[in-house]
Amino acid sequence: MPLIVQKYGGSSVADPEKIRDVARRVARAQAAGDRLVVVVSAMGDTTDDLISLAHRVCANPSDREIDMLLSTGEQVTAALLAMALHDLGVDVISMTGGQVGIVTDGTHRSAKIREISTSKIEEHLARGAVVVVAGFQGVDEDLDITTLGRGGSDTTAVALAAALKADVCRIYKDVDGVYTADPRLVPAARKIDRISYDEMLEMASLGAQVIQSRSVEFAKKFGIAVEVLSSFNDGPGTILSGEGEEMEDLVIRGVTVDRGEAKLTIQRVPDRPGIAAAIFKTMAEENVNVDMIIQNVSEDGFTDVSFTVASEDFGKALRGLERMAASIGAKGVTSNKAIAKVSVVGVGMRSHKGVASAMFEALAREGINIKMISTSEIKISCVVDEADAGRAARAVHSAFGLDRDRR
Repeated sequence: MPLIVQKYGGSSVADPEKIRDVARRVARAQAAGDRLVVVVSAMGDTTDDLISLAHRVCANPSDREIDMLLSTGEQVTAALLAMALHDLGVDVISMTGGQVGIVTDGTHRSAKIREISTSKIEEHLARGAVVVVAGFQGVDEDLDITTLGRGGSDTTAVALAAALKADVCRIYKDVDGVYTADPRLVPAARKIDRISYDEMLEMASLGAQVIQSRSVEFAKKFGIAVEVLSSFNDGPGTILSGEGEEMEDLVIRGVTVDRGEAKLTIQRVPDRPGIAAAIFKTMAEENVNVDMIIQNVSEDGFTDVSFTVASEDFGKALRGLERMAASIGAKGVTSNKAIAKVSVVGVGMRSHKGVASAMFEALAREGINIKMISTSEIKISCVVDEADAGRAARAVHSAFGLDRDRR
């Protein structure tokens, strides 16, 4: 009997009727002979509502208490789905991340999984039960509840699939797979039948919100077969896999837009050894992840250093950088939150030339100014004004022929 891990996102379990729909889907899969572990997210906008509630009672709630609060959202869904399955005559048990045996480090709100004990899940599977797991959470060595960050239920699902050596991990969303771009921005976007782990990892990290990047890292590391598909129909989805030779035939697999970053510039920094290290050590001490970095050519012994950070880290990044500017005698700090990062991704870039020039020419034809550029082996990213993001994505999508059905 195949062992399947299913994961259902917040929109798939947003209300009681959708939860009952999921229960019927799970029951059909079990009746067909599958052994099932089902990971669930919080219902709809529950996580955002809980964060809002926290700030209504406390101006600066601690990360530990935020984790205590946010973990309840997934627990509610897990219990309700178990009730719906029980009502259908299915032997089922719901479990929290801690009950399952998901042990993390102690970093609240963005914990990393250290180990998973599968013995309890395997006991329930052995007796024929469906195991419903509250995603997005675990416990640290002190048994404090931790959460895995936005989209963490995807990571829970893939990590469990790896630990259990499942046959496949199916991630059900409100879309029927991964598209060449966000269809809301690019109406001509098309569904991708198969995508490599590396391409999906880049797209996820660059703003594609279909699946969390950390879950793709798990899938790649352990060779887990992952399928992203819709919870609202029975059509095929997008399969994540290792690279095949045919994947290099397409130069670009997809276009992403990330509006969740801000740009910071520290002006007229003394251009001497150790300054860059000091700047980014400050960001590390503030627990801020830095993305794109540009240092201008030195003039008169001074230079400007610009970099981007996640919007949610903007406040503490700005405060840390202002302290740093004062301590090293820099002129000051400027910032811009109205930016977006437009990227193209494809393993075919490794063997095809002219990708950068084609992207830059497409943006130039639209009169879109590029503020920052970064590259890797399989991606090129450009920072543009946020107001230009949609137009930039459509122009680049068309320039690389992604409007045509070449999957």
